[in-house]
Amino acid sequence: MASLKDMRVRIASTKATQKITKAMQMVAASKLRRAQTAAEAARPYADKMSAVISNIASAAAGSPGAPKLLAGTGRDQVHLLLVCTGERGLSGAFNSSIVRLARERALALMNQGKEVKFFCVGRKGYEQLRRLFDKQIVEHLDLRSVRQLGFVNAEDIAKKVLARFEAGEFDACTLFYSRFKSVIAQIPTAQQIIPLVVEEGAAASTTSYEYEPEEDEILTRLLPRNLAVQIFRALLENNASFYGAQMSAMDNATRNAGEMIRKQTLVYNRTRQAQITKELIEIISGAEAV
Repeated sequence: MASLKDMRVRIASTKATQKITKAMQMVAASKLRRAQTAAEAARPYADKMSAVISNIASAAAGSPGAPKLLAGTGRDQVHLLLVCTGERGLSGAFNSSIVRLARERALALMNQGKEVKFFCVGRKGYEQLRRLFDKQIVEHLDLRSVRQLGFVNAEDIAKKVLARFEAGEFDACTLFYSRFKSVIAQIPTAQQIIPLVVEEGAAASTTSYEYEPEEDEILTRLLPRNLAVQIFRALLENNASFYGAQMSAMDNATRNAGEMIRKQTLVYNRTRQAQITKELIEIISGAEAV
């Protein structure tokens, strides 16, 4: 059995850990408000842009001059998985849930005889994926030095993806991230961004529009922009999801630490009481012997 001194040290250590997790919870809560506001503000623009491009794309579908970002390469052999995760841990299952979704998609594609490549954005996803797919990771982007996410970060990623697509390195690209729903709910999401998936509602629309310039020329300009917008939205959703998951994880850790302190204190008090009782018995026994 541990000594009273060891028990006191253990209780003090647990209390120190509880203070740290409580502080991290409060920091995550303060950052979550801004991250959630930014993610929610980006949704309408990204959704509307996607809908407008889908409407234009439905009119240009089948056109011999349709951009490759819409029409594709004509093949479906090489897939690039753009996996966006966090730079830090202590956030519950946030990072692992995104990685799990990407891993399941990769294994399913490989079972079909497809070639899979990974573009990792975020340190945690890279660390987990390289255990199984080290040779298939073609690029890794670390955003730890970025204090506040901006559209320029998404543009940088989009340019790297486009450069690889234009070089013929892959035929399709799928974006993986976590969509923020609430503090206790973050939804791992897979979204195909190359070639663009035309929404059924836009394709079935009976409204006729005349475009100036022609649809193909508009799409050539808008599709790369839309790619950056969708990536930017994913980064913002991920940021909000990370702080929501971290806030929830640190709250659970703080509660668990409190329960451990309660149990450790109970054991300490019982042990101390037993030791005092033993010493009293020894004193009484010694006095009677005299």
